[in-house]
Amino acid sequence: MASKALSLTLYNLLLPFGLVWMLPSAIVKMRRRNGRWRDLAQRIGFFDKATQNAINALPQRERLWVHAVSVGEVNVAKKLIARLLKTQPDLGIVLSTTTPTGHAIAAEVAAQHTGRLVAIFSPVDLPGVGRLMLERIQPTQLVLVEAEVWPNLTFAAERLGIPVSLVNARLSPRSERRYSKFRWLAEPVFRMLKQVLVQEEADIDRWEGLGVDRDRIHLTGSIKYDPEGAVVPATKIDELRTVLTQTGISPSQPALLAASTHAGEEVELARVFQRLREKIRDLALLIVPRHVERRAEIAAALNSIGIAPALRSDASTRVDSSAPVFVIDTTGELAAWQHLATLVVVGKSFLAEGGQNPAEAALAQKPVLFGPHMENFTPLVDLLLKKKGAQQVADFDELESACLALLQDASKAAQMGQSGERALLVHQGATQRSVERLIQGSRGRCPPFQSGGQSPRSLG
Repeated sequence: MASKALSLTLYNLLLPFGLVWMLPSAIVKMRRRNGRWRDLAQRIGFFDKATQNAINALPQRERLWVHAVSVGEVNVAKKLIARLLKTQPDLGIVLSTTTPTGHAIAAEVAAQHTGRLVAIFSPVDLPGVGRLMLERIQPTQLVLVEAEVWPNLTFAAERLGIPVSLVNARLSPRSERRYSKFRWLAEPVFRMLKQVLVQEEADIDRWEGLGVDRDRIHLTGSIKYDPEGAVVPATKIDELRTVLTQTGISPSQPALLAASTHAGEEVELARVFQRLREKIRDLALLIVPRHVERRAEIAAALNSIGIAPALRSDASTRVDSSAPVFVIDTTGELAAWQHLATLVVVGKSFLAEGGQNPAEAALAQKPVLFGPHMENFTPLVDLLLKKKGAQQVADFDELESACLALLQDASKAAQMGQSGERALLVHQGATQRSVERLIQGSRGRCPPFQSGGQSPRSLG
């Protein structure tokens, strides 16, 4: 096993090459997702005066820095933060995100908790940047969501006496194999974690195999799949029901919702929809792409097979009554839209690997269908299939048959939806258990910024 110093040195030697390699695609993604150049200052540890003042005004006795990457992780952070703020009235939180779409949701969360939560962009993991951010934020604990363990930031937190917790930790067999190849390099970083809160029992052995002491690994269940706190406000569902009506789709029509689709899936699912319409004449198709910046590409693909879709981002468009297809090109609404669906098909499960999260559809008591590639959600998929709360199909032809069977048998569809919700009860209480562990993780900590670090108040 390499020492921490050697591991960090090798990482920092390789980091510039990785950044240069990723920079072009990162810039393209930033522009597509409405990122702003001025936000880059936060990436290297510098806040404008208003942001720094908002951080300084947060409660100081307990202050968490919670880091989430994008939309999925931010949604986990939302549930965790809501419970933390309710449990700890003297707590302040800084929520950092990596992507512009994730930041947009984080900003909405911050607006709901003014004076107790500030949303920022996460730092680039360059030497010194993490320490600068920590000194400006002054957290009593750093909380990383799911899989974001950055070596320089984690090392800086340890040097400043700030405990680092990994919550809702996930480690797929594929990721475990990848890390295992470089265990000698990764283990010193993982050993710096004060605690790792895992979703599944199988994760305990995986994290221990990567160097985390077993007594620091705790099974809490999945926050993402926890039914508690996952209720979508009725007002939001009513709002979207009105939007659906205005675009020309009656809420009483059966609707097939394609959730978090990836390139190529939209047109194939639309072909399935066209064939289903021959038997279910009033069927509508709702498409929620994983990346909304693909809206033009999706519209062009649908037009190529004779479908003129309406766009959620264009309030003036209406669906073609002969092929009612609505592309929902907005972020943060998927959970609510699934409540208005009859069936939900999970994206990234047919033409790509990994799949997307089926839990929100199950929690909405909707029949869930997905293709053969759900590798990133294996424990959840196994649970849903075992409890008959979902159906996995081999290809689009089999998907068509499965959808038709459920659309023609309302009682079978309802039973699958109810079974899916019941299956997730195994994760009930995961959010509260995670909160309790985080509170314990702050006890007995070393006071930060007393080892010679300069106070952020003097940094301006």
